Amino acid sequence: MISRAADILRLLGEDTGGLSLGQIATRVKLPRSTVQRIVAALSVEGFISTEKGYGGIKLGPEIQSLAQAAEADMRDRLRPVMKRIADETGETVDLAVLDGDGMLFVDQVVGSQRLRTVSSIGERFPLTTTANGKAALAAMEPARATRLILDELDGNPDRPLADLLSEVQAIRDGALARDENEHTEGVCALGFAISDAAGDIYALSTPVPATRYERVKTHLESVLRKHLTDSID
Repeated sequence: MISRAADILRLLGEDTGGLSLGQIATRVKLPRSTVQRIVAALSVEGFISTEKGYGGIKLGPEIQSLAQAAEADMRDRLRPVMKRIADETGETVDLAVLDGDGMLFVDQVVGSQRLRTVSSIGERFPLTTTANGKAALAAMEPARATRLILDELDGNPDRPLADLLSEVQAIRDGALARDENEHTEGVCALGFAISDAAGDIYALSTPVPATRYERVKTHLESVLRKHLTDSID
């Protein structure tokens, strides 16, 4: 029962738009009656919301409160690592968390460079054109990553699926994630992702103006690789 409830909660975490009982039953491969009983129990505890007129069944306030507490804990844990990277490179360091089908920007340490890139906390980023997004794709199960990539590409001929899958596999094999003028012209970034105990995926990335990216790239890679170990410990 617990594992089945966990499967449903994970599914709702991936598809934040809301799902019907039938959609959930199909996706988790359980009888609709079983799903209905689990959903009813989770609803009583506040872990999911089943209010009509709001897009179907979604994660509820209690699970969202727990997620926010975990996110705050992760920010506290990673902030010293972010500060060390910023101190050693002079570059801004961003922290984002996988949120449904995109990356949610949750924290930042601003670098000392006079020319720098700064985003707003709460901003969302796509997965296939950002360093933090590609890092997150590499940190998840390949089947889920492929589904999210296909959803985001949606037939875009400028982003060949084979190329993206190859790039994500290279990150799984140890490469840093890269965004070289892909998401925003004139901005490049390197990054990596880690998962917390609950399986949520976070990504650290360092956005750099393209005008100095080639000059600082090697040093930035070295610093990020060194502190990747710090963020996992």
